[in-house]
Amino acid sequence: MKIAVLGTGEVGRRLGSKLVALGHEVTLGSRSADHAGATAWAAEHRAAHGTFAAAAHGAEVVVNATGGLVSLAALESAGADNLAGKVLIDVSNPLDFSQGTPPKVLTPDGGSLAEQIQRAFPGARVVKTLNTMNNAIMVDPARVPGEHCVFVCGDDQAAKEVVIGLLRAFGWPEERILDLGDLSGARGAELLLPLWLRLLGTLGTADFNFAVLKA
Repeated sequence: MKIAVLGTGEVGRRLGSKLVALGHEVTLGSRSADHAGATAWAAEHRAAHGTFAAAAHGAEVVVNATGGLVSLAALESAGADNLAGKVLIDVSNPLDFSQGTPPKVLTPDGGSLAEQIQRAFPGARVVKTLNTMNNAIMVDPARVPGEHCVFVCGDDQAAKEVVIGLLRAFGWPEERILDLGDLSGARGAELLLPLWLRLLGTLGTADFNFAVLKA
């Protein structure tokens, strides 16, 4: 598939690299066409790079890997027309570092960032996933032993199936992919971040994840 990964930080580069390794045609999107980090990444991985709009325009699937507090602006730059009808995978978290670390997790209007994105871009098919773990585990779940889980939610079932297919390709077993239902499930997924951040400090490593066990 042709996939645009918006965001040149560690998360975007990690996801882009895995998608390239899986044989997808990846474009890394950034604010400027000549972003140094995107240029270097693209050269290393024999991939493409460009502005948010250029990346999204030719893509079948768009991944929002930008910082949560700037995601709406980044997607506006990508252009509503370039997102319409496309699966938009949101892996971002609305983290506010303005008062240092650990950051605060902002909950817009009692909802979620993913729901904000869906309202702002009603033509996009937003699916929330992968936001509850370190980016290394996103693409290599075997890094953490045990029956830990990845969550997925969205209003469009066909879009979720596309995302679940990518998760399987990343190495997530079917039984560990938990469908939380419609996009309101993102509220709970995003609110796991305060606990995740506390555990990061307690455990001293990001190599952990959440497991859900039932009788």
